[in-house]
Amino acid sequence: MSLVQEVAALWGEHLDGREVGPDDGFFALGGNSLIGIKIIDRVSQDFGVELSVRAFYLAQTPARVAELIEQGRARP
Repeated sequence: MSLVQEVAALWGEHLDGREVGPDDGFFALGGNSLIGIKIIDRVSQDFGVELSVRAFYLAQTPARVAELIEQGRARP
């Protein structure tokens, strides 16, 4: 499973089990600030990368959040 697929699956878990594609928008899927915080926390636990709330909301899609995770992993 690719990182983008993992992020999409994580979003799906928090968005009532719905199917989430790589380019689906977080708020268009029914996401809200509480769900966003929960996802950010899981990203930290699962991938060891701290995302800011602002970065998460600006990213908007699983594909872009996966890019942020990759960038976070690349930092020493």
